[in-house]
Amino acid sequence: MSIKWTMKNLRRFLATCSLLALSAFTPPNKITVYLIGDSTMSIKQVKAYPETGWGMPFAYFFDETVTVDNRAQNGRSTRTFIEENRWQPVADQLKEGDYVFIQFGHNDEVPTKKSYTTEADFQANLLRFITETRARKAMPVLITPVARRKFDEAGKIEGTHTLYAELVRKVAAENKTPLIDLDSQSQQLLQQFGVENSKLLFLQLAPGEHPNYPEGKEDNTHFSELGARRMAEIVLANIKSLKLDLADRIVKPEKAK
Repeated sequence: MSIKWTMKNLRRFLATCSLLALSAFTPPNKITVYLIGDSTMSIKQVKAYPETGWGMPFAYFFDETVTVDNRAQNGRSTRTFIEENRWQPVADQLKEGDYVFIQFGHNDEVPTKKSYTTEADFQANLLRFITETRARKAMPVLITPVARRKFDEAGKIEGTHTLYAELVRKVAAENKTPLIDLDSQSQQLLQQFGVENSKLLFLQLAPGEHPNYPEGKEDNTHFSELGARRMAEIVLANIKSLKLDLADRIVKPEKAK
């Protein structure tokens, strides 16, 4: 009896171990990372190249369990993104484990633009994104507006989003929401590049340099492919430093043979 009992329990033990081993190798559920924001993040049409939103290279940082759905649109503020029914479809599609990366401010903060959003409404809109994302058991991540290229006469970078970037920080702190301070960190990057070299990060083209811009282009807001990549890398580094679960799905570089 003692031997039979031992064998019976051994079989149970081995069966349990097999189930645990199988569960350990079960691939994680597939998730979607939604990007909502403005032109600095959005996907560009071919006619706009080499202008590149940082959400474009960002999409290639993750393994096959992640789909990056870039809903950012040129010229949008939090208010117009909601009014044009761009937010509701995202909220309706969210499922547990998804992420929503939220970057607005460029078009909210300018009183002369039709997209202008008051400080109070800007905060209320951010809170709506957070609340409705969490209601679907998804994770909101707030991002301060990415820096423009603006230097003073001494070659020091100047902030152009001071007020609205601070509002994003305030909403994040009050609602215990992960924050990526892209405004501050992109300013640091531009300072490292300096006045002249930082032009490489933006849509800066001489006349005749690119067929899409025969007369040239001097844009200190929108990015070149290099600039978009560097901004996306800042966001990626923050995903790791914030210890978001999403960090586990970042593609790991292959080891040299």
